[in-house]
Amino acid sequence: MTDPLARLQAELQRLPKLAVAVSGGVDSLTLAHVASGIVPDFHAIHAISPAVPPAATDRVRQQAKAHGWRLRLVDSGEFADPHYRANPHNRCYFCKSNLYGTMRRVFDGPIAAGTNTDDLGEYRPGLIAADVYDVLHPYVAADIAKDDIRAIARACGLDEIADLPAQPCLASRVTTGIAIRRDDLDFIDMVETLVRADTPGMDIRCRITGDGVVLETGTPMPDATVASVVDLCRRANRPFAGSRTYVRGSAFVIPGD
Repeated sequence: MTDPLARLQAELQRLPKLAVAVSGGVDSLTLAHVASGIVPDFHAIHAISPAVPPAATDRVRQQAKAHGWRLRLVDSGEFADPHYRANPHNRCYFCKSNLYGTMRRVFDGPIAAGTNTDDLGEYRPGLIAADVYDVLHPYVAADIAKDDIRAIARACGLDEIADLPAQPCLASRVTTGIAIRRDDLDFIDMVETLVRADTPGMDIRCRITGDGVVLETGTPMPDATVASVVDLCRRANRPFAGSRTYVRGSAFVIPGD
């Protein structure tokens, strides 16, 4: 079979029950949508956390209501984990370990994540945690990449989901080695929400660096938007260290690099 949707459906048809970790991004929402129509005993599990933008939680709630998913909201507990809060280069391992451990405690059956084949060529400590907890990767099993997922979403009538920009957790904006704090994550979300309202659909990252707040965007921002960000930083007593072109993973530092 060459059709990505058909390949994904074939993978999911083998499962009598399944819980999908739904973050609120295009990958997990599309997987949940397809699985909900195939897997007899389907559940969606979403972690509410300071690292998850409230808009993502709202999106999950809306999709669950619209499509009749059995949705469970959980606290995955990563903020109680000092290893996670220390923000080492493998922070994602501790984040995902807490998430998948929580899912295992609340669901008695297979669990799945929205990992796709494009993710496999990168350093992803979260995939190690997935192996520990026997998490399924239906997209990988079906040889599905990110562009395929967007095409599947459109084929399923999820146009508003298909066009979502990549949205990793807010903690990914904090430079490796700088402790993860709730107030930083709240500030990041506030800045990105403001900028996104002026430039919808553009890649935006508000980085917390050793020099202060750095704003990365896919294209130059309007001067008025930059001024608004500078004002937010001033009122929050945070130094604004400037803006630059968006670079994926620029906050992530591997020791020895």
